[in-house]
Amino acid sequence: MEYMSQEGYDQLVAELRQLESVELPQVREAIADARDKGDLSENFEYHAAKREQSRLLGRIRFKQRVLQHARVIDMSRLGNDTVGLLSQVEMTSLTNNRKMTYTIVSPHEANLRDGKISIKSPIAQALLNKKAGDVVEVRVPAGIQRLRIESVQLYQSSSS
Repeated sequence: MEYMSQEGYDQLVAELRQLESVELPQVREAIADARDKGDLSENFEYHAAKREQSRLLGRIRFKQRVLQHARVIDMSRLGNDTVGLLSQVEMTSLTNNRKMTYTIVSPHEANLRDGKISIKSPIAQALLNKKAGDVVEVRVPAGIQRLRIESVQLYQSSSS
């Protein structure tokens, strides 16, 4: 079972619809067009379109499986004082005194550009169940990072 926000669930559903209703029909049309050109053994367009169809079908099956096991989190039941899934955590690196804010999300919603890190990441694992004021040590590729949690609050989705 995979827990995620309503926003993340809706985004996955939209991606799946796009793949099934737009991209897959385009690839099937490309296969049909390439097939009409004759000899399939040396038809590059045909083989490229078949590879793309295979890739798309794999992505569709993966997203279907994720959605099948997904559970949307009831935000009203989440605590606001300790770090958990869908917590927005403001912290300071004690190594370089840099402030950062991350939201802890399911692996399928993670996007570092948006400040969303996977609950399975080393930083999120170290922060779980901690409170504001706690200091945690995390092993990252650059070495050991010491982080002080400044605040913890529930993530406010952009769609609400």
